Amino acid sequence: MDAAAVRALRADLEAARFTVDRLTAFWGTAADAALERGNRVPAVRAVAGSTDPAAVLARVFVLGLDDDPAAVAGALPALGLAGAAELGLVDTAGSRIRPLVDLRPYAFLDARGAGEWWIASDLGELATGAALRTDHVLGVGGASVTLSGLLLPGPVDTALDLGTGCGIQALHLAREARRVVATDISSRALDLARLNAALNAVTSIEFRLGSLFDPVSGERFDRIASNPPFVITPRGVGVPEYEYRDGGAVGDDLVAGIVRATAQHLVPGGIAQLLGNWEYRATEDGLQRALGWADEGGLEAWIIERETLDPARYAETWIRDGGTRPASPEYEPLVGAWLDDFAARAVTAVGFGYLLLRRPAGDRMLRRVERIDAPLDTGASGLGVHLSAALAAHDLIAPVDDAALLALHPSVAGDVTEERSHWPGAEHPTVITLRQGGGFRREVRVGTALAAVVGACDGELSLGAILGAVASILDVDAAALTAEILPEVRELVLGGMLILTSGG
Repeated sequence: MDAAAVRALRADLEAARFTVDRLTAFWGTAADAALERGNRVPAVRAVAGSTDPAAVLARVFVLGLDDDPAAVAGALPALGLAGAAELGLVDTAGSRIRPLVDLRPYAFLDARGAGEWWIASDLGELATGAALRTDHVLGVGGASVTLSGLLLPGPVDTALDLGTGCGIQALHLAREARRVVATDISSRALDLARLNAALNAVTSIEFRLGSLFDPVSGERFDRIASNPPFVITPRGVGVPEYEYRDGGAVGDDLVAGIVRATAQHLVPGGIAQLLGNWEYRATEDGLQRALGWADEGGLEAWIIERETLDPARYAETWIRDGGTRPASPEYEPLVGAWLDDFAARAVTAVGFGYLLLRRPAGDRMLRRVERIDAPLDTGASGLGVHLSAALAAHDLIAPVDDAALLALHPSVAGDVTEERSHWPGAEHPTVITLRQGGGFRREVRVGTALAAVVGACDGELSLGAILGAVASILDVDAAALTAEILPEVRELVLGGMLILTSGG
């Protein structure tokens, strides 16, 4: 890669003000939403004929349109058409400039604040008008945004991006880690990831070619992030296998293998975060199967399931992802191949979610699974901050016995509200719900006693004092109330709804 050419490209993108906000200013939020749905017509109409450099760059690299050589040359004055061709960005052979990559601005917000990068990847089916190549390098999509939002904040020494693709997670890891290693089985993916790191002046990433952990054999890291090729795809029956999503394993074996091997590549106390699928089988719960992988690997685990799909829906989702549409002659045979594959293992559903794994540094404690389908917090605090706080809460409360817990001073988190529902004319509520405004936005139904305890949690009184007062008000046995409420309080602490301190 020509470093001078990359610097020239960066200068041109900066001069053109090729940013997310600028593109939205050209075509509006409705066109943004249409692009998300695979409809580029509103955006195309908004920038048609414009000679503004940002509009020209958007036509070529975001919308995937051929354009006039003079217009493209005017938008890339420092790099020039020859330089753009040398970097593999465009084909200049014809009378029109044809894009060879997708190159677009990407804005984000994390614990360190707002940022924006330019990310190059392969052109999607919207631009090519055809099904994806099997060696397609995916750009920033919903899954990669989800994973980057989950990453724990805080400085670390080393980090690993397993299966880096276009390099987006490696860039995010580089915001916190002194040194990042990024691996991928695809040399094309690594070429684009190197370009993206250079384009955004990130120099702390080392790129290595190879499958999964092979390029880092014997090495250990403080953090590991992976959006692995977890899609469950039939093998050996002519179904296209895409490098960015299909890992070559049967069923969910690829994710299982990664989880089992992760502890070998983490320092004590090191944390891995990845996305994954797990199969529900006739006699096996999917979440418990995933937790079992962590057990086999000797890892602490917190696994969150976001959705489940039945076999037919799962097949439809990923067949369409590859660019094959229901009207095509290939569609129904592909669905049949997927359903045959699932039937062979008695798969009834497939779960999708997040795995947070930790190599124990002492006595192993964290072992948690949950199903959460509420809309997620994507604000400034983000899920990474929430997860970090939840881990700290777990590490505080897990070794604490009930007597010590009663001495702590609880307070209600600032994003928690209470809702009470009554039957018409009833004096007492029929349902009391605690709602979390941030994080995983949990909703927890509580009884009268727990609601009274939570209502008194202001950080001033100890939990023991609060329970004693509530028992007196409700005229119930204090010991029985304590035995009932303490497990529920622990759960509220782990979920981030209550915060514990030692008090004054």
